[in-house]
Amino acid sequence: MSTHVAAESHVDPIEAAARDFAALPPDRPVRLAKRTSNLFRHGDARNGVREGLDLSAFRGVFELDTEAGTARVGGLTTYEELVDALLPRGFVPLVVPQLRTITIGGAVTGLGIEASSFRNGLPHESVREMRVLTGGRDGRGEVVTATPDNEHAELFRTFPNSYGSLGYVLDLVIELEAASPFVALRHVRFDSVETLADAVGLVMRTGAWDGHRVDFVDGVVFGAQESYLTLAHWTDHLEGQSAPSDYTGDRIYYRSIQERRTDLLTAHDYLWRWDTDWFWCSRAFGAQHPLVRRLWPKRKLRSDVYWKIVAFEQRHGVMAAIDAKRGRPPRERVIQDVEIPLDRTAEFLTWFLRTVPIEPVWVCPIQLRRPPASETEPSGIQAAGGDPTDHEGPPWPLYPMEADVPYVNVGFWSSVEIQPGAQHGDVNRAIEAKVTELGGHKSLYSDAYYDEATFARLYGGEAGTAAKRRYDPHERFPTLYEKAVQAR
Repeated sequence: MSTHVAAESHVDPIEAAARDFAALPPDRPVRLAKRTSNLFRHGDARNGVREGLDLSAFRGVFELDTEAGTARVGGLTTYEELVDALLPRGFVPLVVPQLRTITIGGAVTGLGIEASSFRNGLPHESVREMRVLTGGRDGRGEVVTATPDNEHAELFRTFPNSYGSLGYVLDLVIELEAASPFVALRHVRFDSVETLADAVGLVMRTGAWDGHRVDFVDGVVFGAQESYLTLAHWTDHLEGQSAPSDYTGDRIYYRSIQERRTDLLTAHDYLWRWDTDWFWCSRAFGAQHPLVRRLWPKRKLRSDVYWKIVAFEQRHGVMAAIDAKRGRPPRERVIQDVEIPLDRTAEFLTWFLRTVPIEPVWVCPIQLRRPPASETEPSGIQAAGGDPTDHEGPPWPLYPMEADVPYVNVGFWSSVEIQPGAQHGDVNRAIEAKVTELGGHKSLYSDAYYDEATFARLYGGEAGTAAKRRYDPHERFPTLYEKAVQAR
């Protein structure tokens, strides 16, 4: 992977991408060929190489400007590849999602979040420019360059959370932040979700805890009376430890949260602390059993390996068939991340812990960084055709978090038994209803059950429709509703 590629060598892949798009059958929806996926939608469990548009040329760090703290990167670059290229040079993306094989294009067209999100927002907020392969006016593909204030500012604003319904990002210019060799951690326990939420508010307002700077904050709720915030900061020193901790082998990171008050990791291991055991989900595969752990190859302790096991089960239903033969009830998958306004977070957690038999759950504070465009509406939007977007509304209309409101992401990833008289999807629908009642939204990487009118109200409405008319008038890509709810 090269961190410096001459501009001339990067023109051909863009031309080739547009040419390959034009050669695709016009009567079939365009799909992206990828080797990995982090989606959990029923009917969309495909893994491995699949037929579709091959954009694998757009992987890598093409340009790195250390003075400006920016990089031009390919949209198909995984965050593992980004970290491997940038961290040795003292930089990381502003937000590094928890799983190694998430691509930066996926985190922008979907959503990404991590412990730096309380100060750095979402990955798409660090994008300065992106080149997007759209459907084009004639349906044969067109590459456009979108920035916050050029003639394609409408696409820049509506692309986040569009999940490939408006096109595919080929490359992006992103902001970076300086990284230190180590990250020092402090695990603080709380005896109620109310005091946890209060502490989150204090850290988000002040950027500090007990007189110490906080660069990262996330937490784990193990139960109504046991939860933790992990407050961390960059550091150049070991800060009292003889060596950094290592949770990539026999030791398991999430268990250390209950066992230790302070800790220290290398920057690399901190960024992937959750990936090794897919948070705590590797226990479902026996990977946390001491005997299995010793036999499991260390290089296979990673989220994409576990995902392949899940994808195999979704395709073949081996364990579901075994459970049925043993007389066990069927199970409903409940894999979701939801954003709840901070002032309603304790209420949501209390309801969830009483209603849904899943523990632990992850919490991660988040607040939008800034509006993506200048204060004045770019003159090119209306002149270029299509309906003008409402710049007085949410800055990212397909996931309309308010710019001045602190939120907490709550993540829960498991399954529950379908109770007698209940139907598959009931638990997920109840969660969707509660999230909406509390003024939140949920991410769309997993199963969704909204009717079309409710979905439009929650995820972009006319702003998304206008962008679709302008950038994909021939509907070469499935709509957002088709992708997120109908899993087409």
